[in-house]
Amino acid sequence: MTAARPLYRLALLLLLLAGVALLSLSGGTRFIPPARILQALLHFNPQDFTDRIIVDLRLLHLGSACLVGAALGVAGQLLQAVIRNPLGEPHILGLNAGAALAVVIFTACGLSATATSLRPLVAATGAGMLFSLVMLFSCAGRCGLTLVKVMLCGVTLSAFAASLTATVLLLDEQTLQSVSSWLAGDLSGLSWPALRAALWPFSLAVVLALWLSPALNALQLGDALAVGMGVRLQQTRIIAIAAVALLSGTAVALAGPIGFIGLVVPNLIRRLITRDLRLALPCSALGGALILILADSAARTMLAPQDIATGVMTAVVGAPVFIIMAARYFK
Repeated sequence: MTAARPLYRLALLLLLLAGVALLSLSGGTRFIPPARILQALLHFNPQDFTDRIIVDLRLLHLGSACLVGAALGVAGQLLQAVIRNPLGEPHILGLNAGAALAVVIFTACGLSATATSLRPLVAATGAGMLFSLVMLFSCAGRCGLTLVKVMLCGVTLSAFAASLTATVLLLDEQTLQSVSSWLAGDLSGLSWPALRAALWPFSLAVVLALWLSPALNALQLGDALAVGMGVRLQQTRIIAIAAVALLSGTAVALAGPIGFIGLVVPNLIRRLITRDLRLALPCSALGGALILILADSAARTMLAPQDIATGVMTAVVGAPVFIIMAARYFK
């Protein structure tokens, strides 16, 4: 593969995302022509009802899907690079469950409405803490860290965090009513302030990921070679996990625990475009946004006028993919 070919594929992915995004803005209960959408974006009139539908509803929904999908795609790519395994995924390894538990506790304490800007940071803290426990327990025992132990600890601690979340919700009916749809992975009911609050931790995490990409490339060659190339293993892994926690927390804070985007997208990018993380990370962001927009569109139209939570749609498609990948990996 020539050096220019991945760049061409990145440009093609960007064009495909732009086209799907425009179709997403056009579709819905009422079709709006693309020319009318461009007019509203370039010359927004808050007094015009159609302009408000495009900007305050559809554009907000699209922006949220793009940010959440991009965050999950980059988080999965980073996580798989850190643990050097294609089955690594924030939802499977406990990050989403930890973030959801932290947000539910934050909401039950009555702080969510008054501190919207802190919600992504709270979710990131919960994600990082639970994943730290996953890695701590995975390193215990005589054989040390293995993939099977990481997966088992991730699934077990995810279930434990989910049971704690359920307990909090059973004790607080008001919180249950406010987060019930969000826990299924839902992109509706968001606001521009919430999206802006999620933008800064996402941007920080992406900058950290791109900065770490040369070191993570070296890490794929093995610890010994990476050290010989001047990579500080512990520092690189800690910063990468912090970036994964920020990305997962941002996604969960906005849309709830949406799974399997971080599993499917990185593997597709490595297979179809490149394994170089300097390019694979931005490709994962675009690919994650693209797949989540498609999943969200399918969730809204499959049983119209009834909507399905986007997280349900990603799970329906992603769970079989994970089973197939796991069967091939462990055979």
